Amino acid sequence: MPASLDGKLALVTGASKGIGAATAVALAAAGAHVILTGRDVRALESVEDLIHSSGGQATIAPVDLEQGDGIARLAAAVGSRWDRLDILVIAAAYLPNLTPVTQIEGKQFNRALTVNVLATQALLANFDPLLKRAEHGRVIGLTSSVGSAPRAYWGAYGASKAAFEHLLESYGREVEKIGDVRVAIVDPGATRTAMRAKAYPGEDPQTVKDPQTVAARLLDLLVNDFPAHHRERVGG
Repeated sequence: MPASLDGKLALVTGASKGIGAATAVALAAAGAHVILTGRDVRALESVEDLIHSSGGQATIAPVDLEQGDGIARLAAAVGSRWDRLDILVIAAAYLPNLTPVTQIEGKQFNRALTVNVLATQALLANFDPLLKRAEHGRVIGLTSSVGSAPRAYWGAYGASKAAFEHLLESYGREVEKIGDVRVAIVDPGATRTAMRAKAYPGEDPQTVKDPQTVAARLLDLLVNDFPAHHRERVGG
């Protein structure tokens, strides 16, 4: 991998806020052209403006991950403009209300499974050809500790993240012998995001790290590269 991301094409889901936005800004600052995806067009435009004002390159591509055909259209649009995708960062996620397993609300659970699981499979399926055309295709998926360590009241989200991790790890094992596409699963740990505030409304946000800290670590992984089946938790 090169010492910078000059000339690389990256796509970041959930790029309108939080870790996704911070990661998009960091990748653009390192030289990548970043495709910003999310549902909030105004928020995406704000991130795009920030990148452009710093001399970086970005393109917004609004998409609703709950709509499977939207992901297919996004991949087709990217493929019609570029011949490859070097980096895919899956940062978007949906957190349903924290409840006992016996009281999980079906509509919210379905949404979590759609955004966190079905959309992940659709992203991998639709962008796989473009990732394989890159010299070093890299995928980073952001997870949560509850995906591997069940916790009371987190059953709905944890189940979706367990499936999310399983899909990414399976994909990584399927492609490792037929090219140079690698997958990393990263748990950002406690981070100052809207999702964290929803889960811990009484927490002082200043007691946890900011999204830029996580973005810096993801950038480091992409610039210096990582081994196949890489997993880590970002400290701090």
